[in-house]
Amino acid sequence: MGFSFIVATDSVVLHKAHMKFSHERTMNLPDSQSSRRWMGSGESLLLMALLISIVALSVDTMLPALPEIGAELGVRSANDVQLVISMLFLGLSVGLLFYGPLSDSLGRKPVLFAGMAIYVFGTTLSIFCTGFSIMLTGRVLQGLGAAGPRSIVLALVRDQYEGRAMARIMSTIMSIFIMVPVFAPSIGQAILLVSGWRAIFAVLLALALIVLFWFCLRQPETLSPLHRLPFSLTKIVLALVEVCRHRIALAYTIVAGFVMGAFLGYLGSAQQIFQGLYGQGLFFPIIFGVLALSVGTALLFNSRIVMSLGMRKLAFRAMAALAALSSVYFVVVCLFNGRSPFWMLMVFLLVAFFCVGFLFGNLNAIAMTPLGHIAGTASAVIGSLSTFLSVPIALVIGRLYNDTTLPLVGGFVLLSSISLFIMRWANRMGNQQ
Repeated sequence: MGFSFIVATDSVVLHKAHMKFSHERTMNLPDSQSSRRWMGSGESLLLMALLISIVALSVDTMLPALPEIGAELGVRSANDVQLVISMLFLGLSVGLLFYGPLSDSLGRKPVLFAGMAIYVFGTTLSIFCTGFSIMLTGRVLQGLGAAGPRSIVLALVRDQYEGRAMARIMSTIMSIFIMVPVFAPSIGQAILLVSGWRAIFAVLLALALIVLFWFCLRQPETLSPLHRLPFSLTKIVLALVEVCRHRIALAYTIVAGFVMGAFLGYLGSAQQIFQGLYGQGLFFPIIFGVLALSVGTALLFNSRIVMSLGMRKLAFRAMAALAALSSVYFVVVCLFNGRSPFWMLMVFLLVAFFCVGFLFGNLNAIAMTPLGHIAGTASAVIGSLSTFLSVPIALVIGRLYNDTTLPLVGGFVLLSSISLFIMRWANRMGNQQ
């Protein structure tokens, strides 16, 4: 769920950074390509939305199946099963660094084919795995492969549209995409009712193959050979160095990783909390979907007010509210020995995730602000670094789960408080420059 909404942020950032570059590419497409700009608005929007939703589906459909996976594969600790979620993001963090630059060099279609091929192999490995280590290897490969469509879809739209047309297309795709986390756990739960957890991977495999065949058959290449750039590891390394040297970029990349880490900690422990601790059973997908709507609502609201209030002000206020709310609720949870009433938990999570929605909508964009001259590579580096940072944070939160909500809420308190300090430091020092 968490990563799903970050994609909406990246689409806005890249739209602004590449508007001129995009226009030049569109105007210089070969006639055979420009005449086939999109295969039809409805069809193309659905295809792009499905491609970009692969990550969310690969995460959220798995959540109801975690106990069955752990039981069948002989996982001794229930907390270890959370690795099924975390390892996908580990692969994702690596893939995000390379697919964009590779697609600028080789073209969009071959790079997406490569990513989907890795995803298909990882999914197949997970279907037929006989041990937990093999399952985790499959999940890393799934994440590594899924980074391809996640990156290439934004490039495809950027190649063919500019200005308001691009904003309209991305808004429509994201409107479809944001609903995926709302329904994905219910899809996983429905599959479990008629079959086992391996059937969920089988459905993901079938969807990937269908989408890949559809893309191959109907989507033309959008990057002319005349506008391709040589792939350069040096360019990626230099972008990494520049992100690390720029105070605002580095600070907000770290903060984005902290927020995402707290959120991944929730994703990993959500099934244990809702089904195990609170006994919600089959209601878990509905609860998860309602909380996902809170994040999505904040993202949509953010897009309407960010121009008037500014990204930094919105992000700072959202982080301050999250830190204050989490701190108060942590005291409440302690008074209830780590198990507050369910309605209290839901109120906390609904408000907290509404704040998180504003953070997802602004942190990456702020980090990108001083790096417009290397926007494409910088976006890949920032996305990769923040995702990579989030994985160990999520692992720690998951490992500390003890049949209470204290580790989760405590994680939100600690990470939001540190993030607030980093943001104040970065903003203060930035104003002095």
